[in-house]
Amino acid sequence: MATDTDFIAYIAEQAGLGARLTHRRMFGEFALYVDEKVVAFACDNSLFVKPSAAATRLAPDLPQRPPYPGAKDYPVADELLDDGERLRELLLETAVLMPVPKVKKAKSAKAAKPAKAK
Repeated sequence: MATDTDFIAYIAEQAGLGARLTHRRMFGEFALYVDEKVVAFACDNSLFVKPSAAATRLAPDLPQRPPYPGAKDYPVADELLDDGERLRELLLETAVLMPVPKVKKAKSAKAAKPAKAK
């Protein structure tokens, strides 16, 4: 079952991060970003926070399971969806620990082939 956009809107509302929290569709589900850093995934209408020291410290009792087949276990933060303050803190602290996104190189036109000499 794919995640619906109403669930994404609810996460955004509860987190209260405004434009800092964005999302992108990914393989039928969603990646959630804080300040352009991936902090969580929404899969099957559940919120999977990136495993990090922030999750271990702020929400050590969250259940864990893989967000999609073949993935490692992620903390499932569904129980924090009704506690906006804790959810916001977890997402912000996770973002601090995530690497800065790599700058994508602009695609350049293919180099012209030299003309063959006759």
